[in-house]
Amino acid sequence: MKKRVNVFISLVAITAMLLTGCSGAGGDQNDSAETPGDQTGSKVKLTAIITKHPLTKPLAEMEWLQKVEETAGVDIEWQEITADWGQKKGTMLASGDIPDLFIGPNVITDADFAQFQGLFQDLSGMLEQAPNVQNMFNEKPDTKVIATQSDGKIYGLPKYQRFWPATASRQFINQQWLDQLGLSMPTTWDELYEVLVAFKEKDANGNGDPNDEIPMDWPGGIGGYFNPAVLLGSMGITLTDGSGQGYFVEDGQVKNFLTDERYRTMIAFLNKLYKAGLVNPEVFTHDYTKFQSIARGEGDTAKVGFTWGWVASDRFGEQLAPQYASMPPMKVSADYAGKLSWSYDHYSLNYGTNHIVMSAKTKNKEAAMKFINELYAPEVGMQVLFGSLGPNIKDNGDGTYAVLPPADAKMDPGTWKWTSTMADNGAFYIPDTLKLTLGTDMQEVLGQSEPLEAALDVDPDKDVFPGMFIKYSTMDNNTMSLNNTNVMNLAESSFAKWVTKGGVEAEWDAYIKESEKAGLKQNLEIMQKYYDDYMNQN
Repeated sequence: MKKRVNVFISLVAITAMLLTGCSGAGGDQNDSAETPGDQTGSKVKLTAIITKHPLTKPLAEMEWLQKVEETAGVDIEWQEITADWGQKKGTMLASGDIPDLFIGPNVITDADFAQFQGLFQDLSGMLEQAPNVQNMFNEKPDTKVIATQSDGKIYGLPKYQRFWPATASRQFINQQWLDQLGLSMPTTWDELYEVLVAFKEKDANGNGDPNDEIPMDWPGGIGGYFNPAVLLGSMGITLTDGSGQGYFVEDGQVKNFLTDERYRTMIAFLNKLYKAGLVNPEVFTHDYTKFQSIARGEGDTAKVGFTWGWVASDRFGEQLAPQYASMPPMKVSADYAGKLSWSYDHYSLNYGTNHIVMSAKTKNKEAAMKFINELYAPEVGMQVLFGSLGPNIKDNGDGTYAVLPPADAKMDPGTWKWTSTMADNGAFYIPDTLKLTLGTDMQEVLGQSEPLEAALDVDPDKDVFPGMFIKYSTMDNNTMSLNNTNVMNLAESSFAKWVTKGGVEAEWDAYIKESEKAGLKQNLEIMQKYYDDYMNQN
């Protein structure tokens, strides 16, 4: 990996999804792949859970998916989950009453494989039934490394979506507000504070209402995409995938920013902003849909001054997007002379872990593998990601394709994609040879990433944790999973309290001790050992 890619992968924190109940696949764990399942006409009946975006339409309306099921000879009873999955998953897995298939980004994790041994199907001996998966493994060997456990078994298959940039998060400020108020783009935290005060006090959007501007907003968490942990780059910390559980690597040492002094500095700054009324007061209570809708404003009137997002058209909508500019990282202070960094997400954006998993109790494994194989066909893969041929993708008739603009001219392409299909949450493979012209949002995101390029020039030998490539033992996986739950419960509650009410300075030392007691120190020791072993082998 050191010589092939400049990437950093943290332990992935998955968006919580809602489980409304499921019916088991039935059968015995030792049922063979040839055991016939329930039939619907000539089709094999399967059950599946998918964790999907709240915007995504019902799967029954996806033309490409109906064709895939038809080709595979299956009829799938889908359970479509949009929230609270993390809260319900453990109970369901413990019961053993699970569907034939799970689809979603790490919806079933390596830790689940370790904890619930025997519940999931080892696919390593079934790959001859899935030539499209084998083709992915051959053309992109990293996908096989990601999929393979330390004992050689394969319980979950990854995805590869090829087109995505080096980072998920861009930093946006309303340039029109700056211009109207005669302000320059901030380059330090102090300058940002002054700009946000002006946004609040001087009717920045010019609609005559001095109280409707929200100077700063984010989805409410600590790390992960579009959250303020990227401000740690102002002090030299390189994140990846937002470092949702705080882990990062610095000079070859595995660390966690949740107990780093620079994290305390960031919290104190956020509390300063909150006390001054510069942060959305609903930041810890609104959901992602509300977070997005507020930034869309009202007509030409913007509401949010400074925030983070994927791309301007997705964050603010097509009508308001031209008001916003993408920013480089700011320095923590004017006299800071260290490096500036950001969140390096290339691997986690273009690859994904355990995007489809099969139950060991599936009655007809052969039919399930046929369905999986169809999902990984190249022409299917682009439809899983961008939508069906016809409404979402144009077939040019010469072996090339083009992503179409939204049918509704008022809808941005990013929302169109997430509304139309499984998108990034699906299981699929898009080979580098596929000739597909991207939509305007993907062209936009590459341009808006340019201000971050210098901060994304990282050293993979010193600042990258190769998380997707490291497979922990069952014991270590279980230990880290339990510890991470305890650490994050403490961290999330403390973060919200400190941002809204203060107290980080007085309570910091006690918090550090509690974090160590919760298992953070043990996790760092485990991860450092695996990291060192991996680096020595490569």
